[in-house]
Amino acid sequence: MVEYRIDRRSGIATYLQIVQQTKQALRLGLLEPGDRLPPTRRAYRAGRRRARPGRGGLALGLWGIRRENSMWRDESTTYQIAHRSVGEIGHLLGNADVAHGLYYLLMHAVFALWDGGLLALRLPSVLAMAATAAGVGLLGHRLAGPRAGLAAGLVFSLFPAVQRYAPEGRSYALVCAVVVVVATYLLLSAVVRPRKRTWAGYAAVASLACLLHEFAILAVAAHGVALYRARVGARPGWAWAQAASVVAVVLAPLVIVSQQQAALVGWIAAPGPPELLGFGALALTGLVCARGPLPARGPVPLRDLALALLILPPAALMAVSYLHPLYVDRYVLYAYVGLALLIGARLDALSRTVAVPRALAGGLAVAAVAALLPYSLQLRTPQSRLDDTLAAARAVRELGRPGDGVLFLPARRREPIMSSPMTSGACGSWRWPGTRSPRAPCTASSCPHRGSGPGC
Repeated sequence: MVEYRIDRRSGIATYLQIVQQTKQALRLGLLEPGDRLPPTRRAYRAGRRRARPGRGGLALGLWGIRRENSMWRDESTTYQIAHRSVGEIGHLLGNADVAHGLYYLLMHAVFALWDGGLLALRLPSVLAMAATAAGVGLLGHRLAGPRAGLAAGLVFSLFPAVQRYAPEGRSYALVCAVVVVVATYLLLSAVVRPRKRTWAGYAAVASLACLLHEFAILAVAAHGVALYRARVGARPGWAWAQAASVVAVVLAPLVIVSQQQAALVGWIAAPGPPELLGFGALALTGLVCARGPLPARGPVPLRDLALALLILPPAALMAVSYLHPLYVDRYVLYAYVGLALLIGARLDALSRTVAVPRALAGGLAVAAVAALLPYSLQLRTPQSRLDDTLAAARAVRELGRPGDGVLFLPARRREPIMSSPMTSGACGSWRWPGTRSPRAPCTASSCPHRGSGPGC
């Protein structure tokens, strides 16, 4: 029986959406003459269910978004660079951090529209992760049914790693949103109904994801493995290969330049026992969930797509890291999408074997919240990060006197001190090494307050 997907924000009347989807189901052979159509009330309920993961992800992301007015070093880098002019950002990318260049330009535009300090820094990531949770729900609904989609989207929002990086002023949430919500969905659409414009859209969106972060290319490789495992045929496989080639060509210049800046990631070590055990635990959980029958719809089974996303990107990056260390778990954060899909499908299959599925769902939800609450609370504190540059800036301003020097050990740590959107004090009183003299006029280009702080 076909299930209607009513989008109340599309501006298209409900009955027209039902007519269009019925015609499409007939063309695809999903609906035969004499089949029973679901009542429209069920379609409305399904639409509300699909919105729940996004709302849950948004609520978790907004919870404690300021993190007690703290900001760690990576976010400090984003804040400081995004407040530079486009020309200054371009000059910087020629020497450092070109891998994050597109994200810095995006955040520059955000701050140009609204310089809201920590909220403006983190809100794009929160919205992107909420969209990712909604996208996981849509993928689960498409691949295994509405209950599997709802469970997958909610489970994704609860993952500790997702809760950590949702309110984070870096690009990882945006990569998840682009890879999951758009690229994977376009891939499935292109396989079901091959059209050049759909494959072109897939190539464009995948290229955008890779420009946001180079290692998104591993998700494109996972898509190819999923198509091979699903045995979709030569035509979709060839179309994917062409799209992947376009992505590789677009990404190549960025890879070449970033390799010249490889010394910037010299702090990364080869994967050790903690990284191997962490990846092994996630992969084992996914494999256990994949055992046995799972709900499946369409030409690409959920099992094949989810396992490819979960295992291939981290495993490939780990393998490379024994030759050239590059593995950090947040670089392939989107692997949690595969795990969420598998858990959601397994929960759906499990619910079909019990007499009271709602009681099972409620019990599991209570257990999950009770287990994760202490860690979730800790994630909303400054102690959850390596450092707090704003605390350092406040301490210097409170304890120092005009004319005092500041010694940074190591010297590269002097850059984050420029990022202090919540710190008050007279900027003109201080001399940060390598910036300006103690009595020089405070200007927007040299001041962490962009020329608008007290004493500027």
